[in-house]
Amino acid sequence: MVPGIEPSNDKMLQGRLFSYPDTHRHRLGKNYEQIPINCPYRARVNALVRDGAAVVNGNYGGFVNYEPNSHPGSAKEDPSKAWSKYPVSGEVGRYAYSHPNTYYEQPRALWEKVLSETDREHLISNLSGPLSGAKRDIQEGFLAHCYKVHPDYGTRLAKAVGCPMNKAKM
Repeated sequence: MVPGIEPSNDKMLQGRLFSYPDTHRHRLGKNYEQIPINCPYRARVNALVRDGAAVVNGNYGGFVNYEPNSHPGSAKEDPSKAWSKYPVSGEVGRYAYSHPNTYYEQPRALWEKVLSETDREHLISNLSGPLSGAKRDIQEGFLAHCYKVHPDYGTRLAKAVGCPMNKAKM
């Protein structure tokens, strides 16, 4: 019960409090908490939410919002924030995957068994345009992953981009 408010009005107030955040998101967009009047007092929202309607805080500028990355000053995973282990009927925690699947097995199967030669040419064409405009270190890092997927894939993409494959293989 809220002091000074009649009991019948109290339920109406509670109902409104429940729906206000949804109304804000509907009217103002997902970034409504960045608008200064809606921003919690002395708290900064740092959810790495970018773009969308009503971005008023500069959209984090050129800040990179993915991790891991090679950009200095960007968000990094903090090991001190790891989940703690606790007994249940065994031990619960975060562990590396134990299955034999690697990051490259499924894309390799896609390249080898699913894509036709025409599909492969289209994929190389679609990736080489934007990738050729990236910085050389980004190109080399991406091409190294493509080469691990399949040597033919990495080599063809490197040739289309004009980046020497010998550096990307490392």
